[in-house]
Amino acid sequence: MSLLIISQAEVAQLLPMDRCIGLMRDAFTSFTRGEAVLPLRPVLKLPDERGVLAMMPAYLASNQTLAIKVITVFPKNLDTPFDSHQGAVLLFDEKDGRMIALMDASEITSIRTAAASGVATDLLARTDAHDLAILGSGVEARTHLEAMIAVRRISRVRVWSRRAERATAFAKRESARHDITIEVFAEVADTVSEADLICTTTGASEPVLCGPWIAAGAHVNAVGSATPWTRELDTAAVVNSRLFVDSFESAINEAGDFLIPRKEGAITDDHIMGEIGDLLLKRVAGRTSDNEITLFKSLGIAVQDVAAGRHVYQMALESGMGTSIELGGLRDQPA
Repeated sequence: MSLLIISQAEVAQLLPMDRCIGLMRDAFTSFTRGEAVLPLRPVLKLPDERGVLAMMPAYLASNQTLAIKVITVFPKNLDTPFDSHQGAVLLFDEKDGRMIALMDASEITSIRTAAASGVATDLLARTDAHDLAILGSGVEARTHLEAMIAVRRISRVRVWSRRAERATAFAKRESARHDITIEVFAEVADTVSEADLICTTTGASEPVLCGPWIAAGAHVNAVGSATPWTRELDTAAVVNSRLFVDSFESAINEAGDFLIPRKEGAITDDHIMGEIGDLLLKRVAGRTSDNEITLFKSLGIAVQDVAAGRHVYQMALESGMGTSIELGGLRDQPA
């Protein structure tokens, strides 16, 4: 059995942001139509809470792709050479079950997460939104800047990080990359003041963004928290927003940004207006006024990895990229 291995650097070349945004639109539409098999992800938490191992399987009928992402999340990797999210996306032939590709999950995760925020921003942000605030300075901050630039005419960018030196390094590197000035701020309230686009990409377990700081008419992409016990937004920020999610089932089981305010009695399940797929299918209304605050709570769902992984695999075959190995899996092998 031949298995194609696709490296992190190759994934980055094969999955450009603008293409991934289109892939995410299609994936969310198919998912909300019911054209996917998507169980809740099992998460194994280490006893000392250093990190988790998450398994994200899915089948996407629209492109007949069967895959699973297996990924570790170690937030304290900040001071190591390693990404906080590491693992692999495994693609299988849906006819006979052969594993046909193994590819780096860190890059797929960072690109597809930002691309999903790009879809949400295009659907929910004001058309004239141009003032972007990014909370966090890691991998997701980098890809979210790219996604926001892809869907809106960004003229101002501000960044905040718990470590000032990381924010400064981010601003210097990404300013040169995108030919745009990025301002560094020491306080979150100043970073988001009057911003009409806000992306929270931190590893925070307690809120870093408070409701009173968010300007009327802003759109927020909250992507840093993906467990029931952590959140980046305080209760007021969620209560004051028109809330959309990638998956309703995932949100009511996994999203601390939603679950903690619900536990407090501040909101109910009805506070979720719909999935991004509902917006794409025009089943629900998105922004209803220029002064309304809209919020996309992103957890990341496996159909995103399936759609991105299938595209990466197909592009690798067409371009001759990747490394092919013989793995096994045949019934009869020579003795």
